Amino acid sequence: MDSMQAVHVPSVPVENLDGTVFTCPSCGGKPMKVFHGTSGFPVHSTLNMKTRDMAVNYPRGSIALGFCGQCGFISNVRFDPTLIQYSTECEESQGCSPTFNAFKRKQAEELVERYGLYGKDIIEIGCGKGEFLSLLCELGGNRGVGFDPAYIDERNQSHARGRINFINDYYGEKYSHFQADFICCRMTLEHIHDTGDFMSMLRRSVGDRDTTVFFQVPDVTRILRHCCFEDIYYEHCSYFSGGSLARLFNRCGFEVMGVRKAYDGQYLTLEARPSSGTAGHGSVVEDDLEALKDQVATFADRLNPKIARWRSTLSAFAAEGRRVVLWGSGSKAVAFAHSLGITDEIQYTVDINPYRQSTFLPGTGHLIVSPAFLKEFQPHVVIVMNEVYVDEIRRDLDGMGLDTEILTI
Repeated sequence: MDSMQAVHVPSVPVENLDGTVFTCPSCGGKPMKVFHGTSGFPVHSTLNMKTRDMAVNYPRGSIALGFCGQCGFISNVRFDPTLIQYSTECEESQGCSPTFNAFKRKQAEELVERYGLYGKDIIEIGCGKGEFLSLLCELGGNRGVGFDPAYIDERNQSHARGRINFINDYYGEKYSHFQADFICCRMTLEHIHDTGDFMSMLRRSVGDRDTTVFFQVPDVTRILRHCCFEDIYYEHCSYFSGGSLARLFNRCGFEVMGVRKAYDGQYLTLEARPSSGTAGHGSVVEDDLEALKDQVATFADRLNPKIARWRSTLSAFAAEGRRVVLWGSGSKAVAFAHSLGITDEIQYTVDINPYRQSTFLPGTGHLIVSPAFLKEFQPHVVIVMNEVYVDEIRRDLDGMGLDTEILTI
């Protein structure tokens, strides 16, 4: 691979830039304390980059994570929503993974059973390629409406397709005439910057209807505790703990019924219903503010040695002439490569999703290849972007007869 020039600024604590006082988009509190920053980050991680030139030269933005000491919410205070262009060119689906599909089915089955979702009306906000909404409708004979600019109708082979209306657009107040018994929003709220405004809009749209809402987001307490720099990227402008998520819903007029951790502790799920008052009165709020403050205060001191260790490891691999690939070409890979300033230390990125293959990793321009390519390439080391898939990946490598070292972040 020819030399690649990565735009990289080390991850360091930063002050509130230009003396700006940042207001929390979740609770309106201020000031937010900026504790982590990086610049030159590709603004899209899941948009398919069809040429290496497009991948290397795609627009970049700054990340400055601000912490609200009043509600615990964390936000990229430098996020610019005009840089984001979600479309059918985005490839965010995890539906090619048996591990993820098993989790998705179990989650859908539990929701159908818990809330009696049989013959009901369901809305999914940020439905992606429609996989989860289709599953809910299949399992319970439900009717659905899904909103997402990245939805591609010809890829939906569900036998429930005739009962679902997919709309290639963002959900907003103009769609409040669509009513439902159950509203789900999985891995979408973290992409929304003005979270307080969005949840207030949703509460107005629900009105007096007895609707259950189900949200799923990444758990920021895991990111802070383990310095998961691979989980900090531009599209994710909003970061929630269990407490900050519940406080947002209560503040916006929902009664929180439960907050749980899911997918090996990587995700948070929240279930709520509209409350009778302006603000919710549910008591399911984790008292996590002090713990969050401690994690934020020490984040940079714990993160920088971790990044240094990875740079040292990759430099040693390069000096030894070892062939190294990343497994997983999504947002984690983009953040990993950007944070470490990776160039030729990594030769390829592997992905099981055929719609990602033969495109290029945003930022660095590494070619994304299929697992079958590794039979020819014979890598010495595979770095797995998400350890939840290690067993699945090991089976794939063993099936190809590859005796390859596997590392996790």
